Amino acid sequence: MASKPGPLTPWPWAKLGNFKYLLVTPFVIKAIHTNLLGGQEADNFSLVLLIFIAVRYLHNQLWISISRYQNARSKRQIQSKSIEFEQVDRERTWDDYIIFYALLLYPAHAIIPGASNLPLWNTKGLIVTILAHDGPVEFTYYWAHRALHHHFLYSRYHSHHHSSFVTEPITSVVHPFAEHIMYAAILSMAQLSLAITNTASIGVVLGYHLWFDLMNNMGHCNFEFIPQWAFEIFPFLKYFMYTPSFHSLHHSQVRTNFCLFMPIYDYLYGTVDESSDTLYEAACEGRKERLDFVCLTHLTNLLSVFHLRLGFASFAAKPYSSSKWYIRMLWPISNAVRLVLSTFGRTFTSEKNRLDRLHMQTWVIPRYTFQLIEDSILDAEKKGAKVISLGLLNKNEDLNESGKQFVNQHENLRIRIVDGSTLAAAFVLNSIPEKETSEVLIISGGASKVESGIARALCERGVRVQLLVDSEEQIEKSKMKVPQEFRHNLFPVTSYQSCIICKTWIVGRWLSREDQMKASKGTRFIPLLPFPIPNVRDDCTYETVPAMSVPKNLENLHACENGLPRRVLSAWRVGGIVHALEDWNHHECDDVIDSDSVTRVWEAAIKHGFFPFKSIKAK
Repeated sequence: MASKPGPLTPWPWAKLGNFKYLLVTPFVIKAIHTNLLGGQEADNFSLVLLIFIAVRYLHNQLWISISRYQNARSKRQIQSKSIEFEQVDRERTWDDYIIFYALLLYPAHAIIPGASNLPLWNTKGLIVTILAHDGPVEFTYYWAHRALHHHFLYSRYHSHHHSSFVTEPITSVVHPFAEHIMYAAILSMAQLSLAITNTASIGVVLGYHLWFDLMNNMGHCNFEFIPQWAFEIFPFLKYFMYTPSFHSLHHSQVRTNFCLFMPIYDYLYGTVDESSDTLYEAACEGRKERLDFVCLTHLTNLLSVFHLRLGFASFAAKPYSSSKWYIRMLWPISNAVRLVLSTFGRTFTSEKNRLDRLHMQTWVIPRYTFQLIEDSILDAEKKGAKVISLGLLNKNEDLNESGKQFVNQHENLRIRIVDGSTLAAAFVLNSIPEKETSEVLIISGGASKVESGIARALCERGVRVQLLVDSEEQIEKSKMKVPQEFRHNLFPVTSYQSCIICKTWIVGRWLSREDQMKASKGTRFIPLLPFPIPNVRDDCTYETVPAMSVPKNLENLHACENGLPRRVLSAWRVGGIVHALEDWNHHECDDVIDSDSVTRVWEAAIKHGFFPFKSIKAK
């Protein structure tokens, strides 16, 4: 929102939320009537317009994904400052302009003479559009844009757009409603010129809007990709085509580089930023990227691909939920993407963050196989990373013994492998009141490191630990990880009957509704998994998964990690970050978690500004 919002700032349908797409319902009805019920419509324009809306949305989404991917991995990033959740929220309604222009095009098609019964293509119309855009459109936009930077209009309208110092493709269309009215009037010069010259065609009219989107997105993508050889071969091109770095300077300097797409008007009227060429050359050359820490994760289910930072920006900025109806509708696309990634995909960079001197990246593997994880570890070491954290099932004990197999196979490994289990165990232990708790139930999910570490620490405290396991093998495995002198506090059980009166349940596996109903009233359920326990009891409390709120100076965090709230990371991931911050030289993938390690990691996490995220709640 602008600092002093003026009239016509909000969109007319702002209160409709996602129901704003009901505004295109008449087009749907008309298209069905024309194509399925034998109706008549010139050019079948309703169907054409619906396809155009879908193509426009897809085109913009591709730019979002490509831009975020490039800015996470490319050394050609222009502005390195961070994007935060506030910007994502401000830009989440970027698609309003798609609806707006559809609502303008439909009546224009019906009212303007010569705008209906159009041919598919007319080359003369393309020439007319080029001339109209390069002349009246660019000229008028330049001066209108300069007017918007007058303090009166800037404070009431245009400052909303400039709130985004670091731009994303969708920043290009995030303006108050009044500005879009002005832009539509300017663009209509090119469209009306077609009607006047009787050279309009569907391909040119709609193609002009798609080209406009392309150039708009390009100018706001924040990475430079226009090759230098293009300007070396065609020196005059610098006057007729801007670059991402050229427009980036407009957002950072504000009073220069006002052009729409053609810098010639900035050159003519003396508003070219003096550093335009220097920034472009520097962006093409790229900056040397430093990498200290890598978090290696993977997709969790079919629809989680859309929750990546590279997916839907506003969806990724909220805790993951697959219950959204519009997300469920996309499962065929998600399934196809997952199939392609699993078959041909390699590890890719999803996110880049910074915490003080620590430069971090999040890498995603399309499937958690031993070979892909090993390749990612070696690649991270090659790129200079000091620590790699194995997220989710990438540290599965049956797959690679929490990363221990990689250490054994590569004796000279310089990068440190961390599974984060120690901090996860520390989180749970610090959520259990030491003086008030005399007995706990640990529901084993397979005698994992975290379970064993918690059981060991509680036994050392003198707490009676009932360990619910499925087999004698798990019993022996768990006992071996508890020192002999404390094993008298460990009581393996194989059913709930002997432990239903226990008020603290530490859950290391999926807990069904039936199992939860066996707990006594007032029981606290504490999950050990990265995903929460389903809340089915009104008379019990459910604690959050092991997670930590992050320091305020952790930059460029604008996507949620799975189902966690904003600026909260899983304890396993934070454990790797703390390992890197402390510059510890050991691997954290041993079989046993001892109490000293738990205390050391916990204190280090608190020292660096990470604090336990607590969200105890009843159903």
